[in-house]
Amino acid sequence: MGESIERKLRKEIIQTALRMNETGINHGSSGNVSVRQDDGILITPSGLAYDTLVPEDIVKVFWDGSYEGRRLPSSEWRFHLDIMRERDDVNAVIHTHATACTTLACLRMDIPAFHYMIAVAGGNSIRCSDYARFGTQELSDHILKALENRAACLMGNHGMLATGKDLARAFGLAIEVENLAEVYWRTLQVQRPVILTDGQIDEVLERIGAYGKQPEEIADGQMPAFEAPLKRAS
Repeated sequence: MGESIERKLRKEIIQTALRMNETGINHGSSGNVSVRQDDGILITPSGLAYDTLVPEDIVKVFWDGSYEGRRLPSSEWRFHLDIMRERDDVNAVIHTHATACTTLACLRMDIPAFHYMIAVAGGNSIRCSDYARFGTQELSDHILKALENRAACLMGNHGMLATGKDLARAFGLAIEVENLAEVYWRTLQVQRPVILTDGQIDEVLERIGAYGKQPEEIADGQMPAFEAPLKRAS
């Protein structure tokens, strides 16, 4: 028999956590990773080094807030669970203490539309939530508010969070948000950047959903990401 879907997801969570540290968007075991799985979520355990994790260490947290497994779930299990209970479009959540994002979060700054790629997070800004102590329902409530109509946010005096339809897309968004935070921070060392208008960002939002798709993959009524050249007949 082949591996179960759940075991594959447990392995993917571990691989994602390791990649977070390898790429520098997280340090130590300060971040956490989760994915939707049937009657709840699978999430990294509390306080264990990622390079020691095995699939059996990943914790199952059910929709009612109970858990099973040999480890305690991450201290941030509440907002992972709440996001996926509230958002049908989210199947994976990544939280990190990425340096540039955390810098802005400690200043309690949103990231405005200084660059068109801000649209990857779903709107004309990446919001920063209010602060609350880690592991609390209050923090989860603040994050849900910051994530309204967004796929990512900063967490006040804490870090950043990215969501996605799967772990690969959540990870890719986390990388992009950290890059945007770093470039924004750098522009502020010179002067405040020019901010794109809502209309300019709306134009990007119309098209960015088709980015990376082949013509046959674009849904009816969806705008292509760009005007492609004419394709020669083969």
